[in-house]
Amino acid sequence: MRRKQIILLVASTAIFFEALDIAILNLAIPLMQKQFQLDAETVQWVQTVYVLFYGGFLVIGGKLCDTLGRKNIFLTGAGLFLCTSLGAGLSNSFIMLTAFRALQGLAAAMVMPSALSIITNTFTVPEERNRSISIFSSFAAIGSGCGLALGGIVATYLGWQWIFFINVPVISLALILAYKYIDKDVLNKHRQFPDIISSILLTVVIVLISYVVHNLPGVSKNYQRLLACTVVIVVAMYIFKRRERTRQQPLIDFSLFRSTGTITGNGITILLGAFFLSYLFLLSLVLQQNMHFSAAHAGLLLFPFSVLSFLVSRYVVPALFKKLTVLQTGILGMCLMLSGALLLMTAILFGHPMSLILLSIACVTGSGMSVCYPSLTALAIRDIPDAQQGIAAGVCTTSYFIGAGLGLSLLALGMQLVTATTTTVNHVSVLLVGCFALPGVIWLLLVRKRIQS
Repeated sequence: MRRKQIILLVASTAIFFEALDIAILNLAIPLMQKQFQLDAETVQWVQTVYVLFYGGFLVIGGKLCDTLGRKNIFLTGAGLFLCTSLGAGLSNSFIMLTAFRALQGLAAAMVMPSALSIITNTFTVPEERNRSISIFSSFAAIGSGCGLALGGIVATYLGWQWIFFINVPVISLALILAYKYIDKDVLNKHRQFPDIISSILLTVVIVLISYVVHNLPGVSKNYQRLLACTVVIVVAMYIFKRRERTRQQPLIDFSLFRSTGTITGNGITILLGAFFLSYLFLLSLVLQQNMHFSAAHAGLLLFPFSVLSFLVSRYVVPALFKKLTVLQTGILGMCLMLSGALLLMTAILFGHPMSLILLSIACVTGSGMSVCYPSLTALAIRDIPDAQQGIAAGVCTTSYFIGAGLGLSLLALGMQLVTATTTTVNHVSVLLVGCFALPGVIWLLLVRKRIQS
């Protein structure tokens, strides 16, 4: 039993640091922006490349667990995460930092599915497995909460580099325990090796699309580079589609995604990813640059709402699923997100009253995200056969992170086109973020008659 508890703790470290590394960066971004003398549109790439590489390689990470072994992939991914965390902290240029963040996203895409696979194969009794997965999932809320608080405090008093350095000792210990306690892999030699080339092509496409979108305002100066990127995107998409049609085991079996519920769940998950990370990005700028909070003060302000998010996930969401349908719960969650954006926009228009700021945070990070994510995931996989729900859940998670990366790039494009400043956030910037949530609400309302439960 003690061995199983250690394995659960080690595997849960994966989702903790995945959530931590996304959340912790938000309050450190203004400090990076100041050190490297960047505008708000450029500095967001340090977050964008992480989520795009994470989302782009997540499916292949799960498939590698089946061919190379869950323990091998966990150790490799965790080792890479440790090295890239160290490299990011030691970076002396923004290009170097961004490169290490991209590799960190790749590492997270390896660690995440292997950690979940380790848990499901260690705890085989249904009651034990459900309890372990619940504990594993709760570490995400804890990681987000710690990230929002620690990001500001650590960056303020130790420097932004330490938001990466703090990963090193904990992951080192996790690697030692994983090597010692996790069972050795039993490999299936007859299983077909996953299509890594298709995964690389998919990631190249979504990263280059983000780059092109981000740089559209300067198309007259960079038209040759953007044209070259567009050609690469078209060629890579053609090769990807051709490979997916001809392989016996494609990277993503799109024939699974034909029902209204599956299409709706994945489509709105993309919008959710675009909204949530863009909202956190703007919120950190509002608190630190508009309202002149220190990063530490901003972190402490956000921490209670992460605790609230955990409580909503643990107690409120299960009660909602008993009272409402999955679709109704999703509508409620997206309405909370839209309300949060409207409240933040109103707060900026009326001189940043703290009551409106707090209500906005409560709607988005305190409750909306906790309601949206499980309901949309449930909607996305409800019509998928049981034997293929794992890959369907992986595609849904991939949709979220691809949406997050593209959303940040679209936000940067909008800020360059319609806002007059790159140092502070105005109401138009928040309105752009609200435009990610509004289509989600409308979409869910339009399909409610076709999805009865």
